[in-house]
Amino acid sequence: MRTDEEAWGRMLALHARIEQELTKALHRRHGLGLSEYRALGKLAAAEKRGLRMQELAEAVGLNQSSVSRMVARLEDGGLTFRDICEDDRRGVYSVITDAGLARHAETEPTYREILAAALDQAAADPTLAEAVAAIRPA
Repeated sequence: MRTDEEAWGRMLALHARIEQELTKALHRRHGLGLSEYRALGKLAAAEKRGLRMQELAEAVGLNQSSVSRMVARLEDGGLTFRDICEDDRRGVYSVITDAGLARHAETEPTYREILAAALDQAAADPTLAEAVAAIRPA
């Protein structure tokens, strides 16, 4: 009988393996970090192509300080810009640019390819197969 702790440990191992593969591929092929890729995706999908900084932090799982540094890198690359909230002048939005949309679109096939390959590889590992089966669509 497996415990919750063992099952959670396998899920964490799977997560770490997949994140590592995605990180390496995105950086090597596109010069983009995994959090940056995810941020561009969240911004691209958002209404008016932007999110408050706190919303973006929550969406990509970063704290406020980390998301501010990440957004600064995206801005330096011309992929996003900051905008003040019209309703609340204290609110700051990160907004994706057309270049950011294009960069996300060119990077997305790599993300999907590597994710599928990493999951396939993990599914072949007897210690991770059950964790993969739990998250993959039937």
